[in-house]
Amino acid sequence: MKSFYITTTLPYVNAEAHMGHALEFVRADAVARWHELLGEDVFFNTGTDEHGQKVYTAAKKEGRELAEYVDSYAIKFKDLLPKLGITDRIHFIRTTDEHHVRAAQEFWKRVDQNGYIYKKNYKANYCVGCESEKTNSELDENGHCLLHPNLEIQVIEEENYFFKFSEFGDKLIAFYDTTPGFIIPEARENEMREFIKRGLQDFSISRLKEKMSWGVPVPGDEAHVMYVWFDALTNYISTLGWPENEADFKKYWIEGTPVQYCGKDNTRFQSVMWQAMLMAADLPNSRHIVVDGFVTADGGVKMSKSLGNVVNPLDVVSEYGTDALRYFLLRELSTFEDSPFTIDRFKEAYNANLANGLGNLTSRIMKMADTNLEGPVPVETALHETLKDLMNGFEVGKAMDHIWGEIGELDRTIQEKEPFKLVKSDPEAGKQIITELVQKLAHIGASLAAFMPDTSEKILAAIKANKLEAGLFPRKD
Repeated sequence: MKSFYITTTLPYVNAEAHMGHALEFVRADAVARWHELLGEDVFFNTGTDEHGQKVYTAAKKEGRELAEYVDSYAIKFKDLLPKLGITDRIHFIRTTDEHHVRAAQEFWKRVDQNGYIYKKNYKANYCVGCESEKTNSELDENGHCLLHPNLEIQVIEEENYFFKFSEFGDKLIAFYDTTPGFIIPEARENEMREFIKRGLQDFSISRLKEKMSWGVPVPGDEAHVMYVWFDALTNYISTLGWPENEADFKKYWIEGTPVQYCGKDNTRFQSVMWQAMLMAADLPNSRHIVVDGFVTADGGVKMSKSLGNVVNPLDVVSEYGTDALRYFLLRELSTFEDSPFTIDRFKEAYNANLANGLGNLTSRIMKMADTNLEGPVPVETALHETLKDLMNGFEVGKAMDHIWGEIGELDRTIQEKEPFKLVKSDPEAGKQIITELVQKLAHIGASLAAFMPDTSEKILAAIKANKLEAGLFPRKD
């Protein structure tokens, strides 16, 4: 059986889950489910990133013990997954897990043994929001991070361990050249190529424990803890049981297709830093980095609690259902660019394309079948080659558009041929058209299995019973 590996990035546990998290979870889940439909053995990973200054600061601000603080948020993120329709076969890793800590330390040792870690004094601007260093060109006119202008830049001046990032520029470009479609979309890869060509700078991979104790201890030097990114990125292989579980690591990472989803602000860490780290440890690289845009408010404005434009994914699920949210995230938001999420826009799409679209079509076809056919229609549900091609390129939006194109074709067939009338004047001809409509509806139902699994099951169950017990998507006024 062919193996396939996919992972999201791990959200920091310093705040509640937001729509951007839901977007990444649902899209990765759709890809995971798709490859399961193809008969592949899928390993799907997500979890929580629980170390670093950002988490440390948030816990202290709330006056909570760090372990209790991260536990409470890890539970929230884990509980969110089934509410988004995420497959129950997912692997959930926490960077505070004992095995992950040991794996991160082993990874450090291998990179160190290969000569890519050294120690020096340094001074740098640091954004806690990004958990990364910032050059002057990455700051605005007020000296703030472009992505976190509300946070004050910290100046770090201490002795740290450094990773020899500067030695990997040519190796990374050569890897990109020999790995077609490594970063998707291509525009993001072009950005990373330019970043590499400007020259990579060695970066700090430790913090003094006396200043920031919440991290993985550096092997052989208890005075330091690992920089959060060096620790957290290792989760993509520690989740497979690396380094002890050689069989799963070989099956999913080496012989499989390791795919990583991330937001565009994460591209550098996933596609440049992590890949250089893997090279330094003599481990195989990832195969694809798929980059989402941001979920914004109306007009492209960043979502912010202070602006009152944040939409909680759980509130949407509570009122409209899991598959309605999955539909919007997969089809109505741009697959690779920034897109706005507003309740008005969501509600308009829900009524037009779910209630009046797929829901109404299913109801009409099954009512005609229940009234005029002697029993259930035998159906075949092979996956369309067009969908396979689109999903191979992670074009989830275009895949959904293709399915909705088929929905539109069935609507036009009903309008043009009016089988509900024809069956009265020419029963055989009318029944034949109704039978074909049911067969094509079954194809749509099967095609939706990766994207809207509950809806897919309801459509196929209705066809098997030759009766739809309840409407799929009640209209919302």
